Amino acid sequence: MERVVYFIGAGPGDPELITVKAKKLIDKANVIVYAGSLVPKSIFASSQATEVIDSSKICLEDIVDILEHHYNQNKIVVRLHTGDPSLYGAIWEQLTLLEQRGVKCEIIPGVTSAFALAARVKKPFTYPYGNQTLIFTRLSGKTPVPSAQNLKHLAKTKSSLAIYLSATKGPLIQKVLLNAGYPKKTTVVIGYAVSWPQEEIIVTSLDKLHEICNNINYTKHLLYLVLPDQGKNRSLLYQQAPSKI
Repeated sequence: MERVVYFIGAGPGDPELITVKAKKLIDKANVIVYAGSLVPKSIFASSQATEVIDSSKICLEDIVDILEHHYNQNKIVVRLHTGDPSLYGAIWEQLTLLEQRGVKCEIIPGVTSAFALAARVKKPFTYPYGNQTLIFTRLSGKTPVPSAQNLKHLAKTKSSLAIYLSATKGPLIQKVLLNAGYPKKTTVVIGYAVSWPQEEIIVTSLDKLHEICNNINYTKHLLYLVLPDQGKNRSLLYQQAPSKI
């Protein structure tokens, strides 16, 4: 195999929601560096790795040192991230430092929790002749959101939304979206620890979101899906083909 550090998306939590390519690389790995409790150990239970390192309490520079060291030892090195590495995965800093050191990297995509949650409740993000756009976003917290990407501005599109890293912001989400003109009965799906054994899912409407949030106490691992348009028309994909004369 080519000498590469593999950044792998471990999916939302269910060890079966992982790509075939990711599973093969994890099983072949000599060294696995994983994101602590965010990645279930069952993901790499069958791996032949002789070193498995929890990175949750290791600083960025030390993580990069570890990856580089084993890369230079010609080992198969896997860096496991929750969900999909490209979405709120904090991989940019690692990739930049590794590439500065001449370390080759490859990213293997994963299933993000928004898709797992939509699948669990059997609700699509897009509908024929209705909503055609999905926005992944978050509200400002420790990491600020650029002003042009503030939820108030995004809400003007009336698109479907997957709102990450905003567990305690449900009442604010409701206020902003109602003010932007989202219908009161817009479907909102709240998912906690999606696809994990402790998973909890609530399907409600936008006008009840504040009330629901008053009765839940989760401060992390919570995801909101806002699904504004339940389409009623059939897709052109399934229209009957015109008969031949």
